Amino acid sequence: MATENNCQNTVKLDRRETNCSVFLCHEKPDANQPVIFNPDFFVERFRHEHPQIFADLVLSNITRLIDLPGDEFAQLTGELVPKVPTSTGFLRSFNFRKRKEKGVIFGAPLTEEGIAQICQLIEYLSKNLHVEGLFRVPGHSLRQAALREMLNNGTEIDLETGDFHPNDAATLLKVFLGELPEPLLMHRHYHAHLKIGELTCFDEKGNKTNVPDKARQIEAFQLLFMLLPPANRSLLKLLLDLLYHTARSQNMNKMSAINLATMFAPHIIWPKNVTASDLQGNIEKLNNGVAFLIRHSQKMFKAPVYIKEYARLFYTGSKTLQSNDDLNLSSGNKTGSIAAIAAPSPSPSMRSIAGETSSTSNIKPSENQSYTESCLRELYKQVNSMPESAKKKKLIRRFEKQPDSNSSAETRTPFIRRHFRSRSVGGIIKQRKALGGQASTERENGTLQSIPPRS
Repeated sequence: MATENNCQNTVKLDRRETNCSVFLCHEKPDANQPVIFNPDFFVERFRHEHPQIFADLVLSNITRLIDLPGDEFAQLTGELVPKVPTSTGFLRSFNFRKRKEKGVIFGAPLTEEGIAQICQLIEYLSKNLHVEGLFRVPGHSLRQAALREMLNNGTEIDLETGDFHPNDAATLLKVFLGELPEPLLMHRHYHAHLKIGELTCFDEKGNKTNVPDKARQIEAFQLLFMLLPPANRSLLKLLLDLLYHTARSQNMNKMSAINLATMFAPHIIWPKNVTASDLQGNIEKLNNGVAFLIRHSQKMFKAPVYIKEYARLFYTGSKTLQSNDDLNLSSGNKTGSIAAIAAPSPSPSMRSIAGETSSTSNIKPSENQSYTESCLRELYKQVNSMPESAKKKKLIRRFEKQPDSNSSAETRTPFIRRHFRSRSVGGIIKQRKALGGQASTERENGTLQSIPPRS
């Protein structure tokens, strides 16, 4: 009895100690402490409240990273119908039409309701990543048909009962993606994906190498995914996260990132109604691109730093420079504005953003202009001090392409692209001829002015 009482007292004591270890703090937060919030809050608000300005900002930075000719850029913006490879085989088109009729989920345009139903498959698969050959071994056709019908009817399914196998859910997930009216990554983004896969590093002499430039590729994908519709972006994030953790368990399921990419690329990025022969050698590029998305999926849905800064400054009007590059650019000047924080080749809409934000602050235009000029002079000095490389040559060319030929090299401002589309070779030649004729005319005028009049 004494032993039992001691045990009960010990349990009560342990419980009392446990209860005492949990308490509520009613102290007021320190006003000087920073508030923790979602770093992409202003980005999402900016996207929602100013979609056109946000799209222009993203597009201007995409064209800074990859070269999109006029038609490809117009396809990316939706101004032209996407020109993607199409199938020429009658049998392929006939078989496609024989697919099952559209339901609420399968074969219908992507909606939030459809994503909610498919999430049941994704959640179930995330608990069965150990299955060997997951997404490669097909499931049972009868079980898949029953599961498909339940999902189409909007039924909430308990997949843990054992009625279905993980291979059934994995195969049905691929079928759902393959039957979307448009690929998850969208037809109009097709050429941009190919161009991003071609981004490579440069050697010390400025020559292009075969080594992929991962940092620039991740940045380009981050920007490109910001242009996706909300439903596509949400499902893509869930899918890539699932494939990322599947690849991390490849020691059990034998499915690496490239194996998963081979399974999913035809369903999420290939144009509709095409075969492997219609892609003309782009299959390897597309598979490698999807494998890259899987390996770096945890970074793909974060906004680049300069996008966060633009969005934050658009709403707060803060004059504080946050990044190290901006601090170096300001050269110790503490009274900057949003005009000093500009990504290379800003779009016209972003110049309007700078004007809107600057108008909220009490900064005179003359002071703002002088500050900008001082920052640009400092930037030009930094560019000259860079080691010889292709990047340096490109920056120098931007400085030299200023229309104001009377300004000195130190006061020149970076080249601002007047439009998104790339200029043709003929246009460049015409411009150089015009500039050469103008220079020769100025030399002739200077010679005539230097000759004294005859008496």
